[in-house]
Amino acid sequence: MFKPLSLYVGLRYTAAKRRNHFISFISLTSMIGLMLGVAVLIIVLSVMNGFDRELKQRILGMVPHATIQAPDGMDDWQSVDEKVTRHPQVIAAAPFIQGQGMVTGGGEVRGVMINGVLPEEERTVSIIENHMEQGSLNDLRAGEFGIIIGRLMARNLRLGIGDKITIVLPEATLSPAGVLPRLKRFEVKGIFSVGAELDGSYTLVHMDDAAKLMRTGGKAQGVRLLLDDLFSAPRVANETARTLGGRYYISDWTRTHGNLFQAIQMEKTMIGLLLMFIVAVAAFNIVSTLVMVVTDKTGDIAILRTMGATPGRIMRIFIIQGAVIGIVGTLTGTALGILGALNISGIISWIEGVLGQQFLSADVYFISYLPSQLQWADVIVISGSGLALSLLATIYPAWRASRVDPAEALRYE
Repeated sequence: MFKPLSLYVGLRYTAAKRRNHFISFISLTSMIGLMLGVAVLIIVLSVMNGFDRELKQRILGMVPHATIQAPDGMDDWQSVDEKVTRHPQVIAAAPFIQGQGMVTGGGEVRGVMINGVLPEEERTVSIIENHMEQGSLNDLRAGEFGIIIGRLMARNLRLGIGDKITIVLPEATLSPAGVLPRLKRFEVKGIFSVGAELDGSYTLVHMDDAAKLMRTGGKAQGVRLLLDDLFSAPRVANETARTLGGRYYISDWTRTHGNLFQAIQMEKTMIGLLLMFIVAVAAFNIVSTLVMVVTDKTGDIAILRTMGATPGRIMRIFIIQGAVIGIVGTLTGTALGILGALNISGIISWIEGVLGQQFLSADVYFISYLPSQLQWADVIVISGSGLALSLLATIYPAWRASRVDPAEALRYE
């Protein structure tokens, strides 16, 4: 059976047990280094993709994509709602009243964001209904002063359904007893969990109760928008505000939470570049491996040259040998990286269970578990880069082998 000489000799050199075991060891470490570099790069980028996805789905599923607010409140928010939803990129809109304050309960004090909402409207623009652990949005009824809090807040304040908490606003009220802070007792009607920092600071009350607490005169503060494209939020907010006429304040998620998204994108880029250097170092270890092989096989190269092998054929022999190391290392690393990326969340959860230690605490990070999202575009780029670097690393040793002088090499044989 016909076998191309370059392929046959190159594969034979790769598979054969060399007399110099150190060369074999260097070749093996090059392959393992390339494999680990590719696998780690795929897993890390998948985790960064997972954080990016969770930012979009969880946090941006709770907070407004964009808001339109009137300086003096909105008397007729229904007409504003109708006008803004005519925009083709606005899926839904809902009124809100928002403010900051503190809650006290269980002997603890926490800063909170108070969101006055209409339950029937809020479920059209928020994912909170899908993340209720106890109670529901329908439990918020005007005049009852009920409140829905996050799981983290309920745990920190040792609260449950039916417990009372006090909301304190950073405003003073004059009374016969002097200047007193404005406060109101609320009853816990529900507990939600989105697995993010919002679990510790986000609360919902009925909009009528929020209007009484914040003394807005029964007016909505503004409307929040749910968009079909997150990244068009600044443009859409401007366009919808212009269609309303008058004077309105606009905001969007890029101002309130854009720093998180930008940080994740920057971290993904920088970590990807740093880990790619690890792949590059592993790939260029092939250079040292092949240089030592060329030195070890100088006599064989000279014999092949005297038998008629051209410099190009000699060069192809060592390119094939280095390519085999690169291909095996890259493909094995790709397979391990894909398996790791698909199972990293479960593996970390298992390790946390065994050690009894949570690595990502919602008190510190914006989510409480390690997410992962495998993107095949990343896999293709990483694998392609590993193969390209491996092939590039073979060029110099192969060229050096092709320049061996048969007469000089065989002089002392």
